[in-house]
Amino acid sequence: MSTIRALVADDHAIVRAGIVATLRDMPDFAIVGEVADGPGLFTALSNAPPDLLLVDIAMPDFEPISAIRLFRELYPGLKILVVSAYDDDLYVEGLFRAGVHGYHLKDQPLSELRLAVQQVLAGGRWVCSPLVEKLVRIRPTTLPVDPALTRRQREFLRYLQQALDNVTIARKTGLSTKTVENHLTRLYRQLGVQSRLEAVNYAAQHPGVLGQAEPGLAADNGETVTSAHPRVTIILVDDHPRYRTQLRSMIGKACPWAQIREAENTQAAMQAIEKVAPQLAFVDMVLGDESGIDCIRCLKQHSSSTQFVLLSAYPDKAFHRLAVEAGAVAFVDKSDLDAAGLRELIEDVTR
Repeated sequence: MSTIRALVADDHAIVRAGIVATLRDMPDFAIVGEVADGPGLFTALSNAPPDLLLVDIAMPDFEPISAIRLFRELYPGLKILVVSAYDDDLYVEGLFRAGVHGYHLKDQPLSELRLAVQQVLAGGRWVCSPLVEKLVRIRPTTLPVDPALTRRQREFLRYLQQALDNVTIARKTGLSTKTVENHLTRLYRQLGVQSRLEAVNYAAQHPGVLGQAEPGLAADNGETVTSAHPRVTIILVDDHPRYRTQLRSMIGKACPWAQIREAENTQAAMQAIEKVAPQLAFVDMVLGDESGIDCIRCLKQHSSSTQFVLLSAYPDKAFHRLAVEAGAVAFVDKSDLDAAGLRELIEDVTR
């Protein structure tokens, strides 16, 4: 029997060392290389394609879904096992659609990694047990059977039905991947689902959700079919007056019907919320010595009807997760903001 050649791709040297140590003594098995980023992985594969690739999806300069699809085209005999810390079923489902053969979580015992490798090399699929429960879980919903979607939301739902990844959707729509993620988060909330898979299943079970054109629902041009836009009150929470002025000007141009209030910290925002009960609040990630995430958490307790959007110059995934946990409906990179994007965001969130 010929020796199985394996390549390990992970940006953490300690993780790579653990994987190598776990698999080194497997019979007829050899680790032939280690890489730490996307460019290194592409180079290693082009120089000497292995039989098995163990890859993390969060390496620098690496977009996993589009890369996996390319690998499957270029190296059809390559077995691909994802070894990742991310347990988001959105990623898992998308990666399996792209062509991976297995998905293993880093927090599982390394001994199980050997089983995963054996299963994949034998021609099977591997999903570690914590993910199995997550992938098959069906979330009950109390939302209407066919919730009204905007033109953009219906467009995104069709992209999900086509199994397009976020990068491809961003390219088609001219948006950033972070903005795409925010659109998908709001779409999931509107449908009462938690992932790509559940959204696609929902659309299959409720085909009417893709074709509403009734009075009061979202028309195909993105506008709500009503005689006038309802007035919306928005509060801007940011400790930099210049940025508040800039954001206020952009919102004013995008949504001239909006009533805008400003606050420089949590205390001022609390006072404003008690007076005007805004439908929407934009909160900066850094408020002097305060955290925007803590601010949202505090304000949410006093105004549960207000929708919160966290703004940040640092689009870190950990911030995104913490913002959602605190009650934010979207996490937006400041560099992505423009008048058109703001109008779409405001209409989606406050509709």
